[in-house]
Amino acid sequence: MKKYILKRILISLFTLLAITLILFILLQLMPGSPFNDEKLSADQRAALYAKYGLDKPIFVQFFKYVGNMFRGDFGVSYNISKNTPISTLIASRLPVSCRIGFQAVFIGALIGLVLGIVAAIKHRTIWDTIATVISVIGVSVPSYVFALALSYQFGFKWKIFPMLFTAQSPYFSSVLPSVSLCMFTMASIARFTRTEMLEALGSDYIQLAESKGLYGWRLIARHALRNTLIPIITVLAPLIVDLMTGSLVVEKIFAIPGVGSLLVTAIQSNDYNVVIALSFIYSALYIGIMLAVDILYGVIDPRIRLSGAVNE
Repeated sequence: MKKYILKRILISLFTLLAITLILFILLQLMPGSPFNDEKLSADQRAALYAKYGLDKPIFVQFFKYVGNMFRGDFGVSYNISKNTPISTLIASRLPVSCRIGFQAVFIGALIGLVLGIVAAIKHRTIWDTIATVISVIGVSVPSYVFALALSYQFGFKWKIFPMLFTAQSPYFSSVLPSVSLCMFTMASIARFTRTEMLEALGSDYIQLAESKGLYGWRLIARHALRNTLIPIITVLAPLIVDLMTGSLVVEKIFAIPGVGSLLVTAIQSNDYNVVIALSFIYSALYIGIMLAVDILYGVIDPRIRLSGAVNE
């Protein structure tokens, strides 16, 4: 198991380093520069490039950036908030996006799992039909449509929840954004759970367990659900990162000061340091979660890590 984990950690670190290098190259190919002010003369622009080290070769910039990054220094903003450390900009926004995203993932995964299990157990009944319809709606309707509908009904009309996010009531005002974002996750998990659960319930080992007198929720929890978890985790992992790093439209609707809007603003203004820092954090979260998924595979199904050990 230790070799299995170590191998995947090394692969993850190499992947993260490669992503950072590609980001540097792509940003160099972008049109324009961080200093597009027409009032700046050529000499002033050259002085700014020299000040921030942007006149150096790309590989020199890259290795310097990586060295600073390992010390927690992501550089400073060029345009959005001039000379403000990137860590300061992100520190105030990332926790907000992560909290709302985590709430959305938790709500969506929990409800989706329940819907999928009920649909599979009550196969070809009205409950299966209801769960399927809910799943189709959740996948088909964009999250911003749910956001607008919930904001109008529960915020404007019934005045149960705040229409806009407020720092004074961060959890209460994040209910509507979290529910809006959770719909796609809920629908995806419900669909996959139903499909995998139906396959599991029709398998030989379930029939064997039933012949030994195991029925009801004990049969589902101990046998059917455990074998259903691996494909569900595979689907859930990328959704976690997408939600935790923010949804731009939903953030705009509820005026959430998250990282989604910051990233778009940084791209529009060619604020290289902000773009690279946020992309790096996004990639690190994605790779970290996929690494956790790989390890969970080995925990849930020992055959995976055993086959890996045999191949090595």
